[in-house]
Amino acid sequence: MLAAAHSPVMTAEVVKALDPDEDSILVDATFGRGGHTRALLDRLGANGCIYAMDRDPEACAIARDWAQGERRLKVVHAPFSKLSDELHSAGIAGQVSGIVLDLGVSSPQLDDPGRGFSFMRDGPLDMRMDPSQGVPVQDWLADVSEEDLVDVLRRFGEERYARRIARAIVDARNEAPLTTTGALSSLVDACVPIREPGKHPATRTFQALRLFINQELAELDAVLPQAIEMLEPGGRLVVISFHSLEDRRVKRFFHDVAKADPFPPDLPIRADEISPVILRPAKPQRPSADEVAGNPRARSAILRWAQKSPGGHA
Repeated sequence: MLAAAHSPVMTAEVVKALDPDEDSILVDATFGRGGHTRALLDRLGANGCIYAMDRDPEACAIARDWAQGERRLKVVHAPFSKLSDELHSAGIAGQVSGIVLDLGVSSPQLDDPGRGFSFMRDGPLDMRMDPSQGVPVQDWLADVSEEDLVDVLRRFGEERYARRIARAIVDARNEAPLTTTGALSSLVDACVPIREPGKHPATRTFQALRLFINQELAELDAVLPQAIEMLEPGGRLVVISFHSLEDRRVKRFFHDVAKADPFPPDLPIRADEISPVILRPAKPQRPSADEVAGNPRARSAILRWAQKSPGGHA
């Protein structure tokens, strides 16, 4: 059975933007707990299919359990930076009608103290999307220099008190290892002098460490051009982001690939010879007030989507 604890964000908007027909090949590159996949499967006929992709082994285990009774669902355990490799292996490169990327951390990951994502629940300071890969945050914090930590907090958390927090972390670890989310949250809380309304003092620090340890922005930069390449002509890419660092990248990428080929301005080229990769992107969308009231974690979501040009290239 598909776990039902997670409320997917802007599901109706995702389905409307992708607008699949019954025979579409779709990719949910951030399966999570399958909310978007379920809604999209409802639009597919017997010959349609969805490739459910996730770097989190727990998400893939749930997807595989579901796929035992749903032959239209194909499960891929991989980070979405491997999208092109996986779809080439599946033999569907350039044949995909729609791809959805729901960025960031999922509710089940936040709600499980053992994953170490939340400053609201005490647990091991891990934060890895795939616990079988990479280095837990606690191990990285044990050795990182103060200057490197300041840089991560500023670049990935836009934390104005990065220097103060980094120094406090280094001082604390010299006394005892920093191994739990509760300890880190309390430490940051104690050294941030000004509170942002409605935001926990540790929010930016936890965001920065999570983004860094999982290389989430590098993953995003890698997947966007791959996604356009994997789409069939006229196919659509939908991206939901949750903070400005992600959204700025998506916006800039769509803007760049929507430009016409960079011909010299004095070259006599007809309009029908100019071939942008995507058509003009749709306007960004926000969740409705009703959705935010029912799911407060949706409040910062921004959905952007674009359609590959019928004559586009990537």
